[in-house]
Amino acid sequence: LQMLAPEGRLAFIMPADTVEGKFAPILWKWISSHYCLDAVVTFSPEASPFPGVDTNAIIFLIRNAPPVDRFHWVRVTRADTSSLKEWICKSFWPGFSVSGGIPPDIDEFERTIEEGLRTGLSRQPETQDSPSVPLSRFAYVVRGIATGANEFFFLTREKARSLGIPTEFLIPAIGRTRDVDSEIGEITLERLEQLDAQGRPTVLFSADARGIEEFPQSVQDYLKEGDTLGLPTRPLIASRRPWYKMERRVPPPFLFAYLGRRNARFIRNTASVVPLTGFLCVYARRDDTVFKEKLWRVLSHPLTVANLAKVGKSYGHGAIKVEPRALESLPIPLEVLDESGLVVNGHNDRTDSDLSLPLPL
Repeated sequence: LQMLAPEGRLAFIMPADTVEGKFAPILWKWISSHYCLDAVVTFSPEASPFPGVDTNAIIFLIRNAPPVDRFHWVRVTRADTSSLKEWICKSFWPGFSVSGGIPPDIDEFERTIEEGLRTGLSRQPETQDSPSVPLSRFAYVVRGIATGANEFFFLTREKARSLGIPTEFLIPAIGRTRDVDSEIGEITLERLEQLDAQGRPTVLFSADARGIEEFPQSVQDYLKEGDTLGLPTRPLIASRRPWYKMERRVPPPFLFAYLGRRNARFIRNTASVVPLTGFLCVYARRDDTVFKEKLWRVLSHPLTVANLAKVGKSYGHGAIKVEPRALESLPIPLEVLDESGLVVNGHNDRTDSDLSLPLPL
């Protein structure tokens, strides 16, 4: 940008991370206050310029000119189309003759810089949505357990038995989204039994901070094996004291796939498993069955799932990654709360005082 001549133009393609990451607001506020952001070109999943690659590409058209308060936002809706070239030439090259209006396979909006930066330059323009409240009013989110060596700590039941590890050091766990029953969006005891039969890992070896010599002999032997494998020197594991002390999580009532495709949704955890880092833990702020049942209706509602695009980072083929704090900011429409029973007489059925459970770590 700094090498552009006055009125020089730059067309630059970048991944959506550059407008959705934590640093994005600072970066784009600086760019839009020093240069003229003419247009942002996005692509629908089926029109991706890099098919088969998990990245969401965006093209930025920027001029070395005084900033303006509005820009063009475009979404290309079909692959292998000449419409984008026609639109750019028609909109930004005076004298280039293209008959008709907006070319086919192009959705165009004029947006303000302020709204675009607030909503996200990769996301559809903000509409007049129904009133909403953030998910953080009803739940809080913690990442899944990071073992640092799944091949050592995340075991099949058969291997745990062959090692002779006592059940007190084994916690039911889930490691990948494909192990969840996708038809019902739930991890059940029956599903765990199926995974066991398939030889999939379903238990987490979870040692505490006692000295090695204080464990049963079978656990001592296994920890010595991990030492021989060099696990204590691995980056994540090396930060633990002692290296084998596992992170703890209370089994959350709900899970959320950290990175999921367009059918990404919340998962009900009726098997009381703890998740690894492929999931986020979603904890209800009230520990009663009725509240959790209502919250599940909220989380599984199509309007709630649709709003994930407003807080997630987008990748190729419609994949969305949602960080814990971003998930807590997920807007829950009041109509969904009302339908689920979490709104009573026009008021949310909660107060700050009764939604303050301690963090279950």
